[in-house]
Amino acid sequence: MRETTPGERRVALVPETVGRLAKAGNQIVVEAGAGTASSFPDRLYTDAGATIGDAWSADMVVKVARPTDEELARLREGAVLIAFLQPLTSHDLVRDLARRRVTALSMDAIPRITRAQPMDALSSQATVAGYKAVLLAAAALPRFFPMLTTAAGTIAPAKAFVIGAGVAGLQAIATARRLGAVVEAFDTRPVVKEQVQSLGAKFLEVDLGETGEGTGGYAKELSEDAHRKEVELLAKAVKENDIVITTAAIPGRPAPKLITAEMVRSMKPGSVIVDLAAETGGNTEVTKAGEVIDVNGVRVDGTTNIPSTMPYHASQMYSRNIASLLGLMLTKEGQLNLDMKDDVIKGTVITHGGEIVHEQTAKVMAPQKVPA
Repeated sequence: MRETTPGERRVALVPETVGRLAKAGNQIVVEAGAGTASSFPDRLYTDAGATIGDAWSADMVVKVARPTDEELARLREGAVLIAFLQPLTSHDLVRDLARRRVTALSMDAIPRITRAQPMDALSSQATVAGYKAVLLAAAALPRFFPMLTTAAGTIAPAKAFVIGAGVAGLQAIATARRLGAVVEAFDTRPVVKEQVQSLGAKFLEVDLGETGEGTGGYAKELSEDAHRKEVELLAKAVKENDIVITTAAIPGRPAPKLITAEMVRSMKPGSVIVDLAAETGGNTEVTKAGEVIDVNGVRVDGTTNIPSTMPYHASQMYSRNIASLLGLMLTKEGQLNLDMKDDVIKGTVITHGGEIVHEQTAKVMAPQKVPA
């Protein structure tokens, strides 16, 4: 499916995956130009066994971004839809999908359990975002990353601070270390300390009086007192670093504000902040989603949808996530088999048979009933 969301360059299925699905006996229809922006021209899809045509008429539609109203109107009633649907916040979309009796699976609802790792699209795309965030910082920083010994003297290495040591944060740490920076990191989940240290970074510790680990390994919102202690620790670390990468996010909630405007102004001129939480409000008070701004000589990068800036590998990884999910829900004959007793399926299906079946989404939308 060709993505129509502005700036979206990824594609849900790449020729590699299409080839495997076609060999298994599935008929694959790809919309013309679907993979062009990701460097996958139509001829690679036809070579892999796909047909170029009207993909919206298919029994199953696979996308990256949630469908627009116009796209939803093209989706036939009773079809299967797989995409990043953001069901915890996209309530109108969920109601429309249920009304049209669409079986909708959201790739951002994949449970964080061991057997679902090959399907975990949030993690695969976070890997891309963490890597690219450091490259954005390196390109903008008016300093070298590594320590250099030259005829003009020794150049001290850049200092990078990563807030949040989930998948994106760990990838950012690893990338910054490869480029030669001195790296330190912070996370409210003590369990990630060893992972941070294994990558050669220093882990900042503070007794918050509670853990920030929520259900399924995701971060949870801290109490007011714990959040205050957290911000106090961050103020000193932010001031001392040249680069700050923020990755803190809470599913279905606005991003926590960890860096105040005052903290930004305390940084050295030329410093760079890349806020990976910009799309949900940002981890800094000054972040503007989709914009790069200057605050007292400090560059604050609020670029959104960073995985789309590396569409080739981002698409390849997402496509493999999709293929793993399809392997779980399709029979050898290519028929849909939704086992709602399976933890992965149960956690991923949002609407089915005209109803909202995803427990967390249904709970959030409880006051809002689906129109008949």
